[in-house]
Amino acid sequence: MEQEPKLEQAFNEKGETISPILPEGVKNFMIDIDGTICDDIPNEEPERMGTVLPYPDALKIINKWYDEGHIITFFTSRTEEHRAITEEWLQKHQFRYHGLLMGKPRGGNYHWIDNHIVKATRFKGKFTDLVVKTKEIEVFRS
Repeated sequence: MEQEPKLEQAFNEKGETISPILPEGVKNFMIDIDGTICDDIPNEEPERMGTVLPYPDALKIINKWYDEGHIITFFTSRTEEHRAITEEWLQKHQFRYHGLLMGKPRGGNYHWIDNHIVKATRFKGKFTDLVVKTKEIEVFRS
């Protein structure tokens, strides 16, 4: 794991200090592991976690984003019990990343609510460069 870029001071509309932000153009990628960068391995079959092969396009694009200065954090439903095998697997396949968060809730149907801008991209079988599209989303009523 590597050091993240320096955060910049930020202020709200009243001029009060708020949580710092990344420099312009730097993205904070939160990337699932099972079913996204490799085949979907359930927690109930941890013996497969060390032998599954990564999706080559995922490895290539994620390492490209890392080299471009973006933050790569893997966010997985694997438990802390699976941390060592997961870190070994990421290292063995030469994924470059900054962080690994274990214990994402299982079951899908995620709805992320945050005070920062959140963009979501559903993985559907292939990593490529990202393109901008406009889609309908759910938001809080004004």
